[in-house]
Amino acid sequence: MEENEKMKETAAQAETENAEISAQETDAENAEVSAQEAETGDPADNAQEAENAGEAGSADDEESGDEEKKEKKGFFARLMEGLAKTRDSFRKSFNALFSGFSQIDDDFYDELEELLITSDIGVETTMKIIDDLKEKVKEQHIKKPEECRQLVIDGIKEQMRTAPAEYDFENEKSVVLVIGVNGVGKTTTIGKLAAQYRKRHKKVILAAADTFRAAAAEQLTIWAKRAKVDIVAGQEGSDPASVIYDAIAAAKSRKADILICDTAGRLHNKKNLMNELAKISRVIDREYPEARRENLIVLDGTTGQNALVQAREFKQAADITGIILTKLDGTAKGGIAIAIQSELGVPVKYIGVGEKIEDLQKFDADAFVDALFAD
Repeated sequence: MEENEKMKETAAQAETENAEISAQETDAENAEVSAQEAETGDPADNAQEAENAGEAGSADDEESGDEEKKEKKGFFARLMEGLAKTRDSFRKSFNALFSGFSQIDDDFYDELEELLITSDIGVETTMKIIDDLKEKVKEQHIKKPEECRQLVIDGIKEQMRTAPAEYDFENEKSVVLVIGVNGVGKTTTIGKLAAQYRKRHKKVILAAADTFRAAAAEQLTIWAKRAKVDIVAGQEGSDPASVIYDAIAAAKSRKADILICDTAGRLHNKKNLMNELAKISRVIDREYPEARRENLIVLDGTTGQNALVQAREFKQAADITGIILTKLDGTAKGGIAIAIQSELGVPVKYIGVGEKIEDLQKFDADAFVDALFAD
């Protein structure tokens, strides 16, 4: 009872403070952020400009479709560029393997196995790909190694495909918990997601529940201003579950579509992490049972197999429903995206290949693998 009363008091205070801040700062912040973002091409501004400029009929619908195609095409180009290090280290060895053997034998399979494992695809995933290849070689009576090239590529795609239903939460009333260790790009990722959802006319609220990391709330507040979404924060060192409680109250009163919650990622003390996430989950289940739950883990693609280890650790502490891989533009270890999804049975839902807001995109297995093997 005392915990609930304290939470209610905190919620009331937070609502009052947020309302005052919103009333006093909205015009000034919007003007300031708009001036800054006009130079950087912020998607939220671009979305508003497009909305204001294009209220007139079917011609604009066609233009919108064209813009969507251009955006997808543009992201594939950025994906190609972002995966350049991975592609350069992988493609040469891959091409040499298929041109260097005249027949399909144990040596060929051993070389392929070594290549895939050293590319951070992982042992378990590699064995699945090779077993699948052997079966197809036998069924299709394939004799030449070069004929196996596309089969391997297709096999990798099959290990990575994400069902469209995995993104249903984006179109429902949802609470999205975002977890990950410090330094993986968690705060930036939350900001980019918020900006993208707002661009699609979603009402978004952020919850700064990583109360143990210095300046975490301040950093998230900067992103909230840039994305032009509301944020609920508590004092540094305060109870994260209390912040979530306040944020849920705000989400209900402001009729938010998506509540995105930043959380602490303290793998050095797994017991505390598990207890904290369990407490947050209880608060959400009790206060917001009608909302869909989504738990996303942010992983740094540059860490290779260490990212897989982190994912396993967090999976023990929370019901992970999706993975966000960041910094793939700065690594030769992009193959880890394949290993993580296959070995954990958790889909990669978003990948980041740059600093811009639009450089965080939904994961497309076919586009990813095509970019990985492109000449």
